[in-house]
Amino acid sequence: MATTRGGGDRRQAILEGAFTVFARRGYAQACVKEVAAEAGVAKPTVYNHLNDKATLFRHAMQAAAQNVLDERLAALDPLKDADGDLPATLHDVGHRLLRLHTDERACALRRLLYSEITHFPDILEIVTESGPHRLTQALADRLARLALAGRLRITDPDLAAEQFLSLLTGPLEARTRMGTRPIDDTTLSDLARTAVNAFLQIFGPQVTTEAGTDMRKVANPDGHPLTVEE
Repeated sequence: MATTRGGGDRRQAILEGAFTVFARRGYAQACVKEVAAEAGVAKPTVYNHLNDKATLFRHAMQAAAQNVLDERLAALDPLKDADGDLPATLHDVGHRLLRLHTDERACALRRLLYSEITHFPDILEIVTESGPHRLTQALADRLARLALAGRLRITDPDLAAEQFLSLLTGPLEARTRMGTRPIDDTTLSDLARTAVNAFLQIFGPQVTTEAGTDMRKVANPDGHPLTVEE
């Protein structure tokens, strides 16, 4: 049954309901009647806000990508502080990002993108601009600030951000079978720590000993500091 909502609330409810239905049924099998029922509005209300099914799909994908992005940007907040235990902070951020990457909404978004991109080639740009591209930019900004503070050795923050995210998410598609198999939180934490270790071996700060040896501090899988000699 339709409920009374303001215009903005109705539109948000429609987009959330549409994404739920598209994720559950796929684009071809989804219908506007089901979207209206999921959103708690009348069917004509859906058409009043979004003209047709294709427009509804594009806007639902964009809204879902923006929601995912907002959560991931919030996960980067600990990196604003240039002080403290850098390996631990990077692990915390990486662990949060992995949790978000493997949650139901993010997995559904990727599956819909993969399955419908041939019919809607423009949604790749829509999702990318509202998601990975802006996340990489925000992470690059955080890493550049850490480099200026002497906490990292980075000459190209954009590349470093791309590599950190790749180290985090690279193993997940196979391990989760494209988001259809859950991974326990302990495993996500271990994956984050492994990614941070590899990242710091490349970009970690130099510590020069009296003998002139280049040393870098990373973290063991158990979280204790480990010094790598080169």
